[in-house]
Amino acid sequence: MQGWGRDDIARRAAQDIQDGWFVNLGIGLPTTVGNYLPADREIVLHSENGILGMGGMVPPGAEDHWTVNAGKQYITLLPGASFFHHADSFAMVRGGHLDLTIMGAYQVAENGDLANWSAGDAIPGVGGAMDLARGAKAVWIVTEHVTKSGESKLRHRCSFDLTAPNCVNRIYTNLGVFEPAGHAFLVREMAPGVTLEQIRASTEGRVEVPESLQSKPRA
Repeated sequence: MQGWGRDDIARRAAQDIQDGWFVNLGIGLPTTVGNYLPADREIVLHSENGILGMGGMVPPGAEDHWTVNAGKQYITLLPGASFFHHADSFAMVRGGHLDLTIMGAYQVAENGDLANWSAGDAIPGVGGAMDLARGAKAVWIVTEHVTKSGESKLRHRCSFDLTAPNCVNRIYTNLGVFEPAGHAFLVREMAPGVTLEQIRASTEGRVEVPESLQSKPRA
């Protein structure tokens, strides 16, 4: 099984972001999506700590210790970038002004339920994930398909505490691109070298392949 690496997952998600969108990138793998934004589109990145207009990650040695994202990573800024109060940042989120948020996940259910703040072994704070999951117009997940112990993250129902119900629109993993359809995960694209049998074996939830994908010739 070949599939995508972590950078490939971020690159693939970046391809689908539309021109003119305001996008929040979550901590971890989602942050790297900012390194692969199409050059021919104007995409404005938002950070919960009060930034609009982020660029990609900072090359080593060029860090500005005053310029970090919500995950305390050093970032670049694009011309026209702005800073504002944390409360104003969340007013943007809760007011429905973000077109998209891209987050990681511990689990996603067939109906779009999201669990990404607690794996049940600790009591962290939910942070801004709950606000983003309900406030953004679309929620995309970028993640490995299974955990380090081999457990599927795409499940019939989430067993961890939810961040928000019925909120996920699309999932990008090392095995492909999927959409929660309520009764199953629809396969929208399979990563190179990955078979449908491998996807089914790695997915605890039900998997369906639309006829439009079935009719496409495999490379």
